[in-house]
Amino acid sequence: MLHIGLTGGIAAGKSTIAAALVDLGGHLIDADVIAREVVEPGTPGLREVVEAFGDDVLTPDGALDRPALGRLVFGDDHALARLNAIVHPLVGELTRARVGALPPDAIVVHDVPLIVENGLAADYHLVLVVGASEQVRLERLVTDRAMTAGDARARIAAQADDEARRRVADVWIDNERRPDEVRAAVGRLWQERIAPYARNVEARAVADRPGPPRLLEPPGPPRTWPAQADRILARLRRAGGDRIRSAEHIGSTAVPGLVAKDVLDLQLGVDTLADADRIADALGRAGFPVRAGEWVDTPKPNDPDPRRWDKRLHGNADPHRAVNLHVRVVGGPGWTYALAFRDWLRGDDDVREEYAALKRRTAKGAADTRAYAVAKEPWFTEVWPRLQEWIDAEGWQPPAA
Repeated sequence: MLHIGLTGGIAAGKSTIAAALVDLGGHLIDADVIAREVVEPGTPGLREVVEAFGDDVLTPDGALDRPALGRLVFGDDHALARLNAIVHPLVGELTRARVGALPPDAIVVHDVPLIVENGLAADYHLVLVVGASEQVRLERLVTDRAMTAGDARARIAAQADDEARRRVADVWIDNERRPDEVRAAVGRLWQERIAPYARNVEARAVADRPGPPRLLEPPGPPRTWPAQADRILARLRRAGGDRIRSAEHIGSTAVPGLVAKDVLDLQLGVDTLADADRIADALGRAGFPVRAGEWVDTPKPNDPDPRRWDKRLHGNADPHRAVNLHVRVVGGPGWTYALAFRDWLRGDDDVREEYAALKRRTAKGAADTRAYAVAKEPWFTEVWPRLQEWIDAEGWQPPAA
């Protein structure tokens, strides 16, 4: 089952995108609709709201007077927190029930207005953000919802800004174009990314990425490689739970200014490889299936026993976001080397440039990414004594797990 989080600022036009996704085969779970259902007349939710805020939040016929409630909580953080403490658990419970009734291969579209504001991005395989300029949204609120310009500006200002949304967005959907252009863009997204991603998650298959290596300069903000890694690591932590002792962005994309393939290398630390195997299925459901076979890092001279360098390797089922996920034992030589090497490159300009030159030479002659990785591997052993000297000189210690 693939879970898509659909969000955007007020009046950005989420409903248009949601309808297009449903037409393509998605199953819509609308958080606003569910939030209304859990406080309908006669529900425990409505009784709790009245107990908290008084009878003035009811209409004469006993329904929830939403404008009256809105006036009480808008701009009052304490009152809003009381309301959320009542409504959010009920919404979560009903959402889980609706999702549980869907087929296992469903593509679920969660229309949730405040994914960014409430830090919910880790709940979804993909976050789609519907975007429109503040001026366009202001005009829509005044024209279509009969708001005053002042009220519309206040509602917009109370939400996250576009920079915060872009940091979270796996896909940004520009909703200022003609409706036919927007629907065509959503159709391409479904065909090229969403549908194959869903098939891969269902089959526990890593997305295939053929072709030669291509080195890129690091992207600028807000969707930097570290920002993308942070969001994925949050999802992995959520999936793996307490068995995950550490979660780190490693490899070239974790080093500012270093050219790299557009592949995020991430590392999860566990107590034992048995723990790695216990969370493998959960990581697969989260979109990171285990790669079949036995995986061993190249032993370094100070610790030559290959059994100490065993790991588990996962990859991303998303065809548009390449990830190598290394699961290693906390404190083991492979776990330690990955972190030390990253921090060495971050702290030593000369070795960073040396490695960049090696990457460029190797990429030119490599037929594919596997050949590229194999060609670079001897260098990591060659520089081990220098890395150890740096560790000793700096008194480097790995981040606390």
